[in-house]
Amino acid sequence: MVGALSSASPSAPGEPLLRTHIRTAFCAALGGAVLHVLRVPLAWMIGAMLATAALAWFRPVAMPVWARPAGLVFLGLALGATFSGPVLAAVTGAVPVLLFGGLVSMVAGVAVVPVFTKLAGTDARTGFFCAIPGGIVVMAVLAQEAKASVATVTLAQTLRVLVVVLAFPPLMGWLAPHGEFGAFSTVREAFSLPGLALMAAVGLLAAWPLRRLGLANPWMLGPCGAALVLAAAGALPSGVPAPLVNAAQVAMGASLGTRLTRSFLLASRRLAVVSVVSAALLSVLLTLLAVPIALLSGLPVAAMILGLAPGGMLEMSLTAQALDLAVPLVLAFHLLRTVLCNLLVGPLHRLVLRFGLFR
Repeated sequence: MVGALSSASPSAPGEPLLRTHIRTAFCAALGGAVLHVLRVPLAWMIGAMLATAALAWFRPVAMPVWARPAGLVFLGLALGATFSGPVLAAVTGAVPVLLFGGLVSMVAGVAVVPVFTKLAGTDARTGFFCAIPGGIVVMAVLAQEAKASVATVTLAQTLRVLVVVLAFPPLMGWLAPHGEFGAFSTVREAFSLPGLALMAAVGLLAAWPLRRLGLANPWMLGPCGAALVLAAAGALPSGVPAPLVNAAQVAMGASLGTRLTRSFLLASRRLAVVSVVSAALLSVLLTLLAVPIALLSGLPVAAMILGLAPGGMLEMSLTAQALDLAVPLVLAFHLLRTVLCNLLVGPLHRLVLRFGLFR
């Protein structure tokens, strides 16, 4: 599993790793800048991912091991800073809907399992963990515990996130209204270098015990939680400047792009195609479910669509931030879905096996 989840390719024989790092980072930043000029939502992450993936087909690619954690720290701080006291109260009031949305996402994933299994030709056990929308690392670990094919699950989950990242930001940027969610919006704090340094230190301290506990994504969750507490208490010492957020997005996009090597994508063409098709099917299904849930609950439709979207927590939260679409609500949706996946996917799989479904 470690190899399947690695975000770096080795350097070419005789080439210094530093040169590979520089080439990859430059290409990723250039890709992000191009899409930013073209006004593509989430441009820095998507551009960096596509540019790095293109480079990976012809040359070795790699990012420094600290790039992804560093990017996650500042992205976590930026997302957590969107929670003021009133915003936190509004999100707390929506918790029943958030929990229901998380359950709906899992049930929708179960509904896609037979389609995935039939088209991909996998066993039902592996197909189950491929179709449920959850974090890549979380689903790979759960698949390993259930004795499913970890490599297959990793590929399917990675491609699901990539499909959502490529599809949802431009579609939501085109269709969704921006900045009309007062209850879930907050004034951005002015930048202060000492204040940001303090926030980063507190965020790292918060991430350390989460990492020791083996939690997925501690480098984002720790700083996000720390910034959330400070923001809700009205004690946030600084905002996170946009250039730093953009640089962090480049690091994250490049980390995703380094996985898309020629060997990775061509390892199973049929599985790759089916993963894309099932991700698109799941996206449509959850979007259709999100609209009535939003209308019945009185929550913003655009935020509900992003909250139920089968993408990663970070990617969907950043999409909401880029489009000014109720960031705290979207983040809360995905946080709770992550918790539900950790708690319920294993028992749900055992329940499916017990009743002999999807054989």
